[in-house]
Amino acid sequence: MIDVLIIGSGGAGLSAALEAKKNGSNVLVVSKTYPTQSQTCQAQGGINGVLTKENSQDSINSHIKDTIKSAHHIGDVDTIKFMCEKANETIQWLDNIGVPFSRDKDNAIAQRKLGGASYPRACFSSDYTGLKILHTLYDNCLKENIEFLNETMLLNFIIEENTIKGITTLDIKTCEVKQILAKSVIVASGGYGAIYEGYTTNSNASTGDAIAAALRANVAISNMEYIQFHPTTLKANSILLSESARGEGGYLVTQDEKRFVDELAPRDVVARAIDEKIKAGNEVFLDLRHLGLEKIKETMPQEYDLALQFGGLKLDFDLIPIKPAAHYTMGGIKTNINCETNIKNLYAVGECSSNGVHGANRLGGNSLLEIVTFGRYVGKIVSEKSRTIQLDEEIKSPQLQLDINFIENIFSSPNEVDFYAIKKDLGALFYSNVGLFRDKQSLDKALEQIEIYRTQKELMGITDKSKIYNTNLKEYIEFLNMLELGDTIVLSALNRCESRGAHYRSDYPNENNEFAKDSVIVKIGNDYKVELV
Repeated sequence: MIDVLIIGSGGAGLSAALEAKKNGSNVLVVSKTYPTQSQTCQAQGGINGVLTKENSQDSINSHIKDTIKSAHHIGDVDTIKFMCEKANETIQWLDNIGVPFSRDKDNAIAQRKLGGASYPRACFSSDYTGLKILHTLYDNCLKENIEFLNETMLLNFIIEENTIKGITTLDIKTCEVKQILAKSVIVASGGYGAIYEGYTTNSNASTGDAIAAALRANVAISNMEYIQFHPTTLKANSILLSESARGEGGYLVTQDEKRFVDELAPRDVVARAIDEKIKAGNEVFLDLRHLGLEKIKETMPQEYDLALQFGGLKLDFDLIPIKPAAHYTMGGIKTNINCETNIKNLYAVGECSSNGVHGANRLGGNSLLEIVTFGRYVGKIVSEKSRTIQLDEEIKSPQLQLDINFIENIFSSPNEVDFYAIKKDLGALFYSNVGLFRDKQSLDKALEQIEIYRTQKELMGITDKSKIYNTNLKEYIEFLNMLELGDTIVLSALNRCESRGAHYRSDYPNENNEFAKDSVIVKIGNDYKVELV
């Protein structure tokens, strides 16, 4: 019997798995890809934490204030306080299990300043911080003999009497639909940034499958309109150039080599300033030449290699052409401080969740802190609670047969409309109409276009009819999930008639206290109900 079933093998899922296993639970981690391919790798700049250091002016209270300010006052204060107060413990735990943090001259964990922070508090491992944390967590999971089920895609939740009983899955290797029963389920599957295809730092796997499944199961989701755009990605291909580049002293300049914005302002401010320059006909560049090759190679070796490999550019010699791109999604499955959803024994953590810690705009360096802190926390909570749960292992869920039929129908559907072309168009539509600047006209147009795509769904299908490693099938299901989430993003953005954090309405350019609330959306039949609570 599975005590704790975890969907997703990024930093949040692995942290939860380690804590639940340590607490004596039988744990299974289900992943659409493989643990080391998680989006956690893209969190390069650092993990925030106020450490006990002599002569430090920083404080936990300052970290809390910076996070609340960045959240534009719709973050949950208790959740934010909990995360910031636990930060030192989280970082010391990571250090103890083997994360190779960079060190200062006193051999203490080194820290750098990221955007929106009052002091240097981001602990880092060069510019590979997320990658090093992820690999260390995975190594520890292997040591603990935690069981993994990879290349297994979530289809739907099995819910009876408002209680989670398990999930249905697609085995990508065989196309077989299966059910997995468990006492408790933790969703840690990441965000939905891939909807901005061609204009995102996210991998193609970040399609919000679990959030779409939650929507279908009447689980409340929240703040879907808040998508954070990273200010610095390579202009040609949206490859991420980490905030570590600006944290170490990089400049943002136009073609005349003049700076135009505080490089370490909050990400939404910097990204919009860049976008405005580009729309006015300027080119914008990241300038690191003054830092010198030695410092660049020491503090941001990954950025040096990425610029060279994907742009043919040298950070110490060239101005690097950049543009903003979708990077992080603040919306997701609505939870409380204990990661609980409105469904009994169903939890969510990390980028797939909306627990109030980021509000309208995530503070740089807080994503890694959130996933590890709350991952460990929910792992312990769920492990202890699972001891009191009894589960019928003979459940024959109607959802299983529904999903078997769903997959069979896809194989028998026509393929007159190419969904790949529509997915590409969807990415461009969202970047232009649901991007850094929005208004009613652009959002209405996006909603209208999504409905056109939806009417073509009956003519879509797959060309690959094999049952062995059918990635065509997986990608079609991902596309359907993104199409569904597209509606929720646009409707939430239309409903929020103000500008707040990452959500900027050109027709409502100011914050409005009447909207200082969370957007909550639920699906009722084929319609969506959006409200501010």
